[in-house]
Amino acid sequence: MNALVTGGTRGIGLACCRLFSAKGYRVTALWSRDEAAARAAQAELPEVEFVRADVADEGAVARVLSRFDRLDVLVNNAGVSLYAQVQDTSMEQFSRVMGVNAGGAFLTVKHAVRKMLSHGGAIVNVSSVWGVSGGSCESVYSASKGALIAFTKALARELAPSGITVNCVAPGVIDTAMNGRLNAEERSALSGEIPLGRFGTPEEVAEAVYFLATARYITGQTLGVDGGFC
Repeated sequence: MNALVTGGTRGIGLACCRLFSAKGYRVTALWSRDEAAARAAQAELPEVEFVRADVADEGAVARVLSRFDRLDVLVNNAGVSLYAQVQDTSMEQFSRVMGVNAGGAFLTVKHAVRKMLSHGGAIVNVSSVWGVSGGSCESVYSASKGALIAFTKALARELAPSGITVNCVAPGVIDTAMNGRLNAEERSALSGEIPLGRFGTPEEVAEAVYFLATARYITGQTLGVDGGFC
């Protein structure tokens, strides 16, 4: 069984690599920028193949997928964030966030589906709680993650006849580098808004991803992993 995880060197992506590998999958993980994180991930998980590829570059995505005779699971986790008020956001920033978060998912699905059509498979997109509810000063990020939810619903209908399930997870506030900008006071205040009273862990999100990847009668759904936040 083969699994491809984008954004696989840190946080949720790395947790997915650990879990799917432990479950017996041959895992390939994509990364694009942080070479130090990629080296550390490769040292921890020598059985996983870490490949440098920008998911917003169709040529790079096509080259990676050409390596596979078949693909069983695709986890679209690669993403970039942007914290800015809309009036201070440039078109270049908008295009980058949408290009990676939504466009990258589109490109990986486009080329991965060809490796699933003969036998079926599972696609899990990693959205965000902000894709469901919207986040102040994160309008572009929220829009990109909301697009992933709509993409999931449409793809589920389109690919169901081929035996391919398509689902989505919407993590809440997770203890990852993406939330590293928060100071202790901000973390405490944000934790107080979460009914379960704490940030989630990457491993908890990975468990939800694995559940959806192996659930054969669930498709088109978005599963919140947010401690009751949304």
